Amino acid sequence: MPRALFVTIGQSPRSDLLPEIREWLGGRIDIEERGALDGLGAGDIATMAPGAADHRLVTRLADGSEVVLRKDLVHARLQTVFDAVAAENFLCTVLLCTGHFPPFRIRGLFLEAQSIVDESVGAIARHARSIGLMVPLKEQIDEFHFRPGAGQTLKASYASPYTPGRLAEASSELADTDVIVMHCMGYTEAMRQTVASVSKRPVLLARRLVAAAVAQLA
Repeated sequence: MPRALFVTIGQSPRSDLLPEIREWLGGRIDIEERGALDGLGAGDIATMAPGAADHRLVTRLADGSEVVLRKDLVHARLQTVFDAVAAENFLCTVLLCTGHFPPFRIRGLFLEAQSIVDESVGAIARHARSIGLMVPLKEQIDEFHFRPGAGQTLKASYASPYTPGRLAEASSELADTDVIVMHCMGYTEAMRQTVASVSKRPVLLARRLVAAAVAQLA
């Protein structure tokens, strides 16, 4: 069975994420996990907290808690992970984060969730008049990289997948758009169903789009 490496910006194992992806892949690919924060203690992780002017990412630790990180420091930690596995033979390496990063040095086939999601949304929602964007943090709305096509409008809201409580409210705020994109790998299929139920709109889930892309390689 081919092996694929799935890398999260948080800590592995991701019991909230990989079981769904494994199910969608139907057992055709053997998945190995790594995390950018694997092996780091609370003190080390605390030094990666963003300042007011820093771009930020949100992820999950092994204990299930949420953590917000400086994007540039995450990039450096990810490169360390990729360097450590450079000699291993994987079918592909998949970065489980929809944030935009500068290029990495990496060997072999590399699938970035951000590229897969943005390109998929661009194709699926090409003729939509308005796109609803859901991200984890309010601060990420102004930092976000996705841009709608000509003649389209983009409306954004926020709800963390790791801190429940705002999902229904964000869904209602985006209910007047043509299609909603849950633009974080932390959002689950159950959350997608909640957003669809509340908003009455079609909803695209980042992890489903990524799993569908990886499935083409099996």
